[in-house]
Amino acid sequence: SYTAKLFSEGRGRIAQKLGEEAIETVIAAVKDSSGLAGESADLLYHLLVLWADAGLAPAEVWAALEARIGVSGIAEKAARSNKG
Repeated sequence: SYTAKLFSEGRGRIAQKLGEEAIETVIAAVKDSSGLAGESADLLYHLLVLWADAGLAPAEVWAALEARIGVSGIAEKAARSNKG
């Protein structure tokens, strides 16, 4: 399957495909929104494959989003930059 092929090519290739799909999604949003749903589906698929390869469960991402509720984006970004 295509998914198995991506896993066999490694995380770098999966990330590359995710980046390609992100660009295609942006182009569809700006130029021709009729393709936006399909490009968005491709983007989400490749993101899910990347998460799976990294051993990251969607629930961990949802928890990270929930932790941001009520926190301004500026404050959240500042908190991340202070950790490094």
